[in-house]
Amino acid sequence: MMTAHRRAGQWAALVGFALACLLVCVLAGKGSVTASAQSGRPVVTVLNLDDTIQPISEDFVARGIAQASAWHAEALIVELNTPGGLLDTTRSLVGRLLASPVPVVVYVAPTGSRAGSAGFFLLEAADVAAMAPGTNAGASHPVIESGTLDPLMKEKLENDTTAFLRSFVTKRGRNVDAAQDAVLHSKSYTEHEALDLHLIDRVAPDLSALLQTLDGRTVTRFNGQTVVLHTANAEVRNIQPTLREAILDRLMDPNLAVLILVLGGLLIYIEFNAPGTIIPGAMGTLLLLTALFALNLLPVHYTAVMLLLASFVLMLLEAKFPSHGVLAVVGIVALIFGTLTLVSAPIPELEVHLATALSCGAAFGFITTVLVRIAIRARRNKVITGPEAMIGSIGLAQENFTPFGEAAQRGQILIHGELWLAEAVAGGGMVQHRESVRVLAVRGLLLLVERVPGPLSRAE
Repeated sequence: MMTAHRRAGQWAALVGFALACLLVCVLAGKGSVTASAQSGRPVVTVLNLDDTIQPISEDFVARGIAQASAWHAEALIVELNTPGGLLDTTRSLVGRLLASPVPVVVYVAPTGSRAGSAGFFLLEAADVAAMAPGTNAGASHPVIESGTLDPLMKEKLENDTTAFLRSFVTKRGRNVDAAQDAVLHSKSYTEHEALDLHLIDRVAPDLSALLQTLDGRTVTRFNGQTVVLHTANAEVRNIQPTLREAILDRLMDPNLAVLILVLGGLLIYIEFNAPGTIIPGAMGTLLLLTALFALNLLPVHYTAVMLLLASFVLMLLEAKFPSHGVLAVVGIVALIFGTLTLVSAPIPELEVHLATALSCGAAFGFITTVLVRIAIRARRNKVITGPEAMIGSIGLAQENFTPFGEAAQRGQILIHGELWLAEAVAGGGMVQHRESVRVLAVRGLLLLVERVPGPLSRAE
């Protein structure tokens, strides 16, 4: 009965497996460290943070600090290009920069890059702040993740954020008023404006020029220690993301996480529709857990999570209790609203796009509708295997039937290429050799039949 439905489940499982393999290939990162040990030269460690500020990027920078310390590097240069990120992660990452055992240089580069929002905090926290021509920094007003606060709570948040910024800008000897303007009034500065306002220390066109300008510079660390940088003719060692960091960093895109979540839910839905296929359920569970792990690192609205759970439950109920599509439609609407409001992001780069929510809802709704129709069609189709499949079939008597009891007659018939013992009601006339009969029921190894009236009553 469920043959067609199981085939649909198997095809969906193969598609899910192929997508999972493709996902691993796409997400595969680069090597962790690129370095060529050359003795007698100072070492400068460089990492490129071209990303939003979130827990995985923090782990990447923390690993870079540890590696630079292990190499006894003259400095760690963070090439920064970010639209911003999460405030909690920013606070933690600033703490890591301030406590770094090696001097940290934050360099907004290449041309066209920015240190927006949270990136401005990282720039000001560095021992040396530098920017490339054609870059900008600032626009750091805190954005409320959970909606709009009342004026008092908004003022408290702004005061807390500016106090945090002053705590290290003052000690770095930079322009506190201009830094606070970036928070309170969302001011953004070009590289020359930032240099004139004493928000940064250097403007350099590229990394080589930056290393030349840093050579011989005395840096006062946050703990008061002074260090002289020796960066001329330095050996540059680049730190690249590990495979784990690359995969998790891609998953920090909430749009990708939502797609994986919906795909996992769809595969589990297929398993409920076609029990016993196993592969869709296993793959769906894997994808679902992967998406939940990624979303756990992002600010998530729990009401949106409830909407997603409700949408999956409604889809499952539609599969078990067909409601002419009502449950499916409600589930699709809940899925769209749930995915759209899932992540309470402070910047657009961490939001779920409307196109993603609509495409997920439409695709999920279309596929579930197709599966429900397959299930209904399978339930309506008669059984095509086993003895019951012979009901209604025409057989050919292989002998004259003989009386059996008071109201029956028995004899052998040929049906579907097999010989069966058949019994017919005696009141309808005796069944003769090569006469056609129709199967009415199956009782174990005995077929209950009747004579076929009309032209088919005798086969030549």
